[in-house]
Amino acid sequence: MSNVSPSPGTPMAASPLTRAVLEIDEYASTLGWDKPARLFALVDTARLRRQEPALARQLGQDQDDTGKNQLTPVEQDQVPAGTPLDKFLGTIAWPPAIVGCALTVERLMLPPSAEAQVPEGLSDKQLAKWVAAHPDRQEVRLTVGVLRDGSRESAVRLREKDSSSEVLTGASLVPGLAEALAATFLD
Repeated sequence: MSNVSPSPGTPMAASPLTRAVLEIDEYASTLGWDKPARLFALVDTARLRRQEPALARQLGQDQDDTGKNQLTPVEQDQVPAGTPLDKFLGTIAWPPAIVGCALTVERLMLPPSAEAQVPEGLSDKQLAKWVAAHPDRQEVRLTVGVLRDGSRESAVRLREKDSSSEVLTGASLVPGLAEALAATFLD
């Protein structure tokens, strides 16, 4: 279990969820590319300080930076290699102390202009192979966070523009993954 340190470039005006997602994106960027998916629990930082002061100290969250780190991302055990992400997420149930979760994963994406070129009737494996061979493919890192209250945020980093200033954010950039993460909070 490790904490994601706040990034000095994270916008202060952003929502706590946006800041958490950008902190996770920045953390993932320090690890480099071609990494497995990473799952994070999001905990209320003030509650963490009150209820688990030793853990807050261990995670570097023992200083009261009011307004800065309202959510603390805590990395979970590694996503099992070879397990489809949807199946893995279907096995997760969070305890009440966890206010949200986030996932960072690398994928290949095509621009909208390439959608008309996709051959029909391909299996998932064939489609993945076709996308990987497409000349307009983009390698991206997706970081998606959701809260129990339904809030969502996403950050998308293109490998060819691997810079914090080039990260795209928005609540609906990766709706399928956000839905899958939100389902981990359903009873």
